[in-house]
Amino acid sequence: MGADLDRNVVLRGEAELAERAGHLFDAREEFVCAARDLRTWALPGVREEIIARRLRRGGAGAGGPAAFKLHNPVALADEDSERRLVEIARHGPRVRICATPLPHETIVIDRRVAILAGPPRAGVREYTVVRSPGVVKGVISLFWATWETAADLADYRRGRPPALTEESRRILLLLGGGLKDEAAARRLGLSLRTYRRRVAEILTLLDAESRFQAGLRAHELGLLG
Repeated sequence: MGADLDRNVVLRGEAELAERAGHLFDAREEFVCAARDLRTWALPGVREEIIARRLRRGGAGAGGPAAFKLHNPVALADEDSERRLVEIARHGPRVRICATPLPHETIVIDRRVAILAGPPRAGVREYTVVRSPGVVKGVISLFWATWETAADLADYRRGRPPALTEESRRILLLLGGGLKDEAAARRLGLSLRTYRRRVAEILTLLDAESRFQAGLRAHELGLLG
């Protein structure tokens, strides 16, 4: 397989994708992504490096490309994934949840190139890099048609209790009991630093700006019953 990315090519694994097509992720105007969940990438660090490079070029937000992410409800199935989605939305990209089954991951950059992730085979996922204008136009049209029927992340999560772990529920109970951080950390067998990080993560999931507000939200959602 040649190195000419002006045609459609198939790349095997995230390392080859990052090496040969990582520069394509540097969106200037628009970056869209549709994926069933957040587990498309298996190689530690590769996704983060591509995202970091894109953010160094401006990222989402003022002066950067508009970013849109579309996921299925399974992306909120566990505490870590839900918190990551909330944090992504806080940093600029618009995030929506849809019932329509989505592929493993489809990315379109500046409406000029699409990257389609396939299912893993023998532990390696293939990525098809598409530059054909007609195909890219069809992919982006499907994205926006699905986007229009999806719910904004905040609206979808409103009134729904987050998928908290048992440890997080215990932390909420200790917060509600007024236990000081040092005592609560000891009771849970956590370092003080880890305990406070976990509290901050729970506040993010509950869309709370303070521990008091988190307690109110927890009661509203029936998390302490």
